[in-house]
Amino acid sequence: MCGHAFAYFVAIAIGFSNSAPAWAKPLSFSHGALKGRDFSGQELRGSGFANANMEGANFANADVRGAIFSASVLRHANLHGADFTSGMLDQTDFAKADLSDAILVDTILLRSTFDFTNITGADFSDAILDGAQVKWLCQKASGTNSKTGVSTRASLGCD
Repeated sequence: MCGHAFAYFVAIAIGFSNSAPAWAKPLSFSHGALKGRDFSGQELRGSGFANANMEGANFANADVRGAIFSASVLRHANLHGADFTSGMLDQTDFAKADLSDAILVDTILLRSTFDFTNITGADFSDAILDGAQVKWLCQKASGTNSKTGVSTRASLGCD
């Protein structure tokens, strides 16, 4: 019995450890003024962008898996092809942003806004959204993600 408890504790500890190599430590941009900043193609896994103003920023094809964007402004941002898997993007403003071909698998998107956002080919599989968000996104969902092969409509559970 004691051996099982120890194994469980080790499994939990490993699950919460940082999977990025030591040289790729997450960066913190939280509360920053990052308007128009270019993060395209960068490796930013696990980085923090909470409460940051990133209006017009470029995250095209960036690896931001596990990053925290809670309560951030990403209006007019280029997020094309970015991988947000397992990220926290709750209460984020995506108005007029380009989320085309982005990967949002297992992300938390509660209370985020998507006014006039391009979601063509975005993969929202297992993302946490509220019913009103899903209904809104399904009205404009189209395309298939080029990396995951999942259609936007299927990933949102439309139809």
